[in-house]
Amino acid sequence: MKKALSLLAIVALSLGSVNAYAQDDQAANEETTATSEITNTDESSEAGEITSTDDATSESTEAAAPSDDAGSEEATAETGSEEKNFTQILKVKFIEGGAFFMSFVLLALVLGLALVIERIIYLTFAQTNTDKLLSNVESALNSGGVDAAKEVCRNTRGPVATIFFEGLDHYDEGLDMVDKSIMSVGSVENGKLEKGVSWISLFIALAPMLGFMGTVIGMIGAFDAIEAAGDINPSLVAGGIKVALLTTVFGLITAIILQIFYNLIVAMIDGIVIKMEDASISFMDMLVEYNKKNS
Repeated sequence: MKKALSLLAIVALSLGSVNAYAQDDQAANEETTATSEITNTDESSEAGEITSTDDATSESTEAAAPSDDAGSEEATAETGSEEKNFTQILKVKFIEGGAFFMSFVLLALVLGLALVIERIIYLTFAQTNTDKLLSNVESALNSGGVDAAKEVCRNTRGPVATIFFEGLDHYDEGLDMVDKSIMSVGSVENGKLEKGVSWISLFIALAPMLGFMGTVIGMIGAFDAIEAAGDINPSLVAGGIKVALLTTVFGLITAIILQIFYNLIVAMIDGIVIKMEDASISFMDMLVEYNKKNS
């Protein structure tokens, strides 16, 4: 009996330990499942945060793109406004210089530029390929005589062709007359080249003079204002000095522009005159050789 009871007690204890062990395993499984769920939840939340962060970044990038475009448009608008403002400021300063003296400075600039354009066009058409002309005249002279050479010169523009034509026209009177006619016609053509250049130099000297006169009159007006007020006030002097400086600046600008073109015109004239002299010497040598062949 005691053995049976002890056996039952051992069986009961063993069953209780098994049940406890099973309960511990179940609790451990439940904790593992809960941990995995928490881990999955955290990963999904982090993925969602990353996705939202990427979306926010893309949205900020898309939002930044039009702002960059807007910035470029604003920069372009500011550049255009600066250019426009410079032109407007130039006009305003020209008007503030005084209508009387500034109108004379503007007139000197316009007339000077008109003469400059006329001279540049004339001198451009006056230039001639002297080597080619000498070759054509020599060929015509050897093949068709003086009349054929005169026809070549007649169909060629420029002062060099005119000089050659006059020399051939006096060929029958002797080589001395040819030389004299070349010198006379050369002086006339040189005068034609320099026509109007003295007027350009006049406007170059006149423009700063008008500016300085405006300066003197502006200073006189400033001192008159001081005398009338009986006190040296900067606001009274500023107006006269401003007019004085503006007239001087625009007068100097006009003189500088015209001086540049004047030097260009003088250089063109010198180049044409040198070609005329060289071609005249070669032309005389050609006539001397032709005269020896026909004599």
